[in-house]
Amino acid sequence: MRESIRKAKRIVIKVGSSSLTYQNAKLNLGRIDKLIREIVDLKNQGKEVILVSSGAVAAGQGELNLVERPQTIPEKQALAAIGQGILMKTYQKLFSEYGQKVAQVLLTQKDLTDRKRYLNSRNTLNQLLQYGVIPVINENDTVAVEEIKFGDNDTLSALVSSLIDADLLIILSDIDGLYTADPRKEPTAKLLSRIDDISHEIEALAGDAGTKRGTGGMITKIKAAKVSTRSGIPLIIANGSLDNVLSQITQGVEVGTLFLSQEKLASREKWIAFNLDVEGQIVIDSGAVKALLEKGKSLLPCGILDSKGDFSAGAVVDIINQEGDSLARGLVNYSQREIEQIKGLHTSKIKERLGYQDYDEVVHRDNLVLMS
Repeated sequence: MRESIRKAKRIVIKVGSSSLTYQNAKLNLGRIDKLIREIVDLKNQGKEVILVSSGAVAAGQGELNLVERPQTIPEKQALAAIGQGILMKTYQKLFSEYGQKVAQVLLTQKDLTDRKRYLNSRNTLNQLLQYGVIPVINENDTVAVEEIKFGDNDTLSALVSSLIDADLLIILSDIDGLYTADPRKEPTAKLLSRIDDISHEIEALAGDAGTKRGTGGMITKIKAAKVSTRSGIPLIIANGSLDNVLSQITQGVEVGTLFLSQEKLASREKWIAFNLDVEGQIVIDSGAVKALLEKGKSLLPCGILDSKGDFSAGAVVDIINQEGDSLARGLVNYSQREIEQIKGLHTSKIKERLGYQDYDEVVHRDNLVLMS
């Protein structure tokens, strides 16, 4: 599997704040320059590179000489506004010294939620790559309240990888990869070099959040791995401070933790599965579970036991079994109020109960993605 990494042509590289800044939040120019040299070397090999960069808030913090990272939303947004320009100016200057052009791309979750904006974002990134330009992507923290409060660039890097059909996602952090325990607390913890499947046990290894200079930790990286691998893209978590880390990874050297890719979803399936907000849940019986997972059928009212949430027709919901396991995700044809009235009924009884029948299915197979 490491050998197959060598063939990756389109690579997304995510670098965290802790890999770009010192403890005082000032930019670590030496490390940034080393990262850029490695990226340029990949470009010189004929590879396409997309850089997802954290560090705007930290750069703003360093510029104002603030000792502690602020906690309020307005403070963080102000620092992002200050730091984003500093960070991009640094990238533009250093990349240009090696003859490379860069483009700043700021995204919010809404850009990937709306189908038209989703497709436009993909077209723009593809065009930049055709021009030979390196896109430098970050969340638009200055205006995106939810993103700055809960978001992280680990997840963004996975969504971008899925968006542009990348061949490989590399997340550079301040840790060597996923361990059997937190190596900062457990000296006997062992590095896991390969993850075949992201089980509940693997998720439990994630531990706490990351450093004070970043918003993510191993938890967000596991979340990113679930998106990436389900999109058919392998992911590697590695230590950004290692010498020639990108060269080693792309040459197939065993560095960090490799999460193996799973069966690839189609473009629309990826959009439904990862980019839309989940607004509720539908609980189904064993017969419906078998119909969805084994027979590839649509979800009909007769297999529904319960619904949770206050959602309208067209919303995205998680479809779960009676034990609470998430099985699928899809766009519903009926609202939660309507589903409560028709649950357990045969399709022929929908009109009798509601007075109308817009669809036979609660979730059509074309709008349903299996998540397990």
